[in-house]
Amino acid sequence: MTKNMGVIDRTLRLLAAAIVAVLYLTHVISGTLAAVLAVIAVIVVVTSVVGYCPTYTLLGLSTRKEARISPARS
Repeated sequence: MTKNMGVIDRTLRLLAAAIVAVLYLTHVISGTLAAVLAVIAVIVVVTSVVGYCPTYTLLGLSTRKEARISPARS
């Protein structure tokens, strides 16, 4: 599994999941909406921690900068 998520992408996803958690804990959202958003937030956190998004793979996307390989110095 090749990582396909960049640092900014991962950070924004974690921030969005944290916002959902705060909204739930402060009872701003509840019921079915809270359950659906909680499931999405868990998926977002897992993909952010792992650095791999299956949807990006299906769409052929990547927000990760490719590592630059410096030429060998002789």
